[in-house]
Amino acid sequence: MDSEQAAVEEFFQLFKTPWEPYCDGHHYDVVISTSGDVSQVSAGLVLIFDAASHPNDALLGIQVGERLQDPEGGVENSLLPLYGEVLTLAGTAATPVLATNQGEPIGLRLTGDNRTTLRLGYNLFDQVAHLLQAGQPVARAGSATLDLHIELVRTWILESGRDLLELPPVPAGKAFMVCLTHDIDFVGIRRHLFDHTMWGFLCRSSLGALRALLGGRISLRRFLKIIGAAASLPLVYVGLKKDFWDPFEWYLDVEKDLPATYYLIPFKRRQGERVCGRHAARRGTAYDVTDIGNWIGELRSNQCEIGVHGIDAWHDADKGKEELRQIAEAGGGSSGGIRMHWLLQDEQTYRVLEEAGYAYDSTSGYNETIGFRNGTAQVFRPRGVTRLLELPMHIQDGALFFPQRLNLTDAEADRRCGEVIEQVARVGGVLTLLWHDRSHGPERYWGEFYARMVDALRSRSVWFGSGIQVVNWFESRRRVRFERIPDREGPNGIRMTYQGAPVSPPLTVRFHRAESKGRRQAEDMSWNGEPDPRIGEMVALRLSQAS
Repeated sequence: MDSEQAAVEEFFQLFKTPWEPYCDGHHYDVVISTSGDVSQVSAGLVLIFDAASHPNDALLGIQVGERLQDPEGGVENSLLPLYGEVLTLAGTAATPVLATNQGEPIGLRLTGDNRTTLRLGYNLFDQVAHLLQAGQPVARAGSATLDLHIELVRTWILESGRDLLELPPVPAGKAFMVCLTHDIDFVGIRRHLFDHTMWGFLCRSSLGALRALLGGRISLRRFLKIIGAAASLPLVYVGLKKDFWDPFEWYLDVEKDLPATYYLIPFKRRQGERVCGRHAARRGTAYDVTDIGNWIGELRSNQCEIGVHGIDAWHDADKGKEELRQIAEAGGGSSGGIRMHWLLQDEQTYRVLEEAGYAYDSTSGYNETIGFRNGTAQVFRPRGVTRLLELPMHIQDGALFFPQRLNLTDAEADRRCGEVIEQVARVGGVLTLLWHDRSHGPERYWGEFYARMVDALRSRSVWFGSGIQVVNWFESRRRVRFERIPDREGPNGIRMTYQGAPVSPPLTVRFHRAESKGRRQAEDMSWNGEPDPRIGEMVALRLSQAS
């Protein structure tokens, strides 16, 4: 359907496999339908996704049952959140393939002589549109829901005996990607003399730290460090002690030889417009990019990216251009990446940012928790834009440790972060971390936790990239096209084409063999987009054509 076109196209950019809109008279290995009669469709596997009665239900012997609202499905010990209305289904000749966590069937398989049909009680592309536009509520943040939808479709294709060509969202030889990012809101406590920031620091470093100690949230060692830092504050102000809120040296040491992205404030003392909340005036900062020119060259020499920590760019394209220009001029250029200060955004933000000239945004995440706001670990294109991409943010320090948010101990945070990391390892894509400038120092002292997490990620088979590097990699993957080519012997073949600079690190070209005796096989090849006869031989086979 035309109304689903944007969601369909984006789904197949994320599930990067050969596909085309259905054409009468063609035979397909796999057809995906959300409406209309498919009884005459020529295909070995038909997936019917519909949250209402479908024209073929009676023919298939399927009875439509109860309408559920926002249920949870179950996928191999993982929850699959669903949004909107979902139908329960029944059929005497059908085998359940998907059920809610209450055991109600919402997916059935029917096998005939020449075709396997799966009937699902929801519209796949409505789910995709909802996730990429509205996102997930905090209660469901822990699920990479969109990526699980992709995993399900892939599984059903392979279980039906069809082979599959795919470009998974991982560089060749890697399990996933990691993007280290820092929002720079404060650069030194010396800029804050007798203001709310200084008094807040002293309050949190005394009564707040004592409360956390007595509540078992921090160790005695950390408590003593916090008290000692507070006592040393006069020495910091007179220059006899190093400013413990200077962030750059510490991060460069912890992230040695790894690229990171620093989002810098373009204009100091601007709280911005349309900021809601009791403390909106505190959104203005005591520094801007012109105050740290000596550090920008050091960051760039360490392969770090300089981006915009936007103030009004989220709602005003002209101000977005001004903020981008300020960062570019002060930093000797800009990647065109942005993350909004306080994560402000609305339904027009992506369009406004694209108009302002940004290449990507990395605002989509949670202040209250960690996880997958849009249900994915992949860079995606939001609806309504043609160039801008979104780099989702998954783990934020403040969400983990602030008393008003999750308020976790280090052990609890280890477990929660581990769950997110393992999901990314399962589905591929990029894990984006946000650690703020002052989080390594007092009164927070969340730096040890961050350093351990970075070291643990270093030990895994991952590729570290800055925000723009990760976005450019996904953009290259999006530019790969699949084309039909007539085979001399008759059946259709597939050709991959790519135009652009060689992809670095290379893409993974994966050829899934259909399940045999309950086992799957996959052959991986590395491809940088340049002509390669090995790749041509692989893809010039009879492969799945999904529509």
